[in-house]
Amino acid sequence: MHDTKERLSLLWIFALLNYLYADVNALFYFVGSPNQAPHLPPWARLGSAVLMEIPIAMIVASRLLPFRANRLANIIAGGIMTLVNGYLTFVLPLVTGDFRDPEYRVYVFFATIETVCTSVIIWQAWTWSGGEAAVSSERIVRQSQAGITSS
Repeated sequence: MHDTKERLSLLWIFALLNYLYADVNALFYFVGSPNQAPHLPPWARLGSAVLMEIPIAMIVASRLLPFRANRLANIIAGGIMTLVNGYLTFVLPLVTGDFRDPEYRVYVFFATIETVCTSVIIWQAWTWSGGEAAVSSERIVRQSQAGITSS
């Protein structure tokens, strides 16, 4: 996999699957808990929907956007996801005392993987050169002119 667009898209898929499984794991915890599950207000549910839409959109955007827009979008989206995830996982629980929750360790496990992944996305986008993007586009053009198609 030499194409940075493909690599970034794959990293967003990996991050999204970790976000989703961490949320499913938390849901199982709440369903099996003898305590009443927390009820999130509509603004919190909307916020989490917007937050999850970022990696979903970036899977496609990483493949379709031109170099400059792609690079900038990956740096911004990766930065947002890294900062929000870091705050919700590492800062907020220390302030509220939620780090004592038995489920916290599982969530930290996923959050660490997610944070490393989005940090790699930022690094890949930051170090992505315009020359590499031009070579990638040229390869695609030459393949289509030669009648070569991807399967």
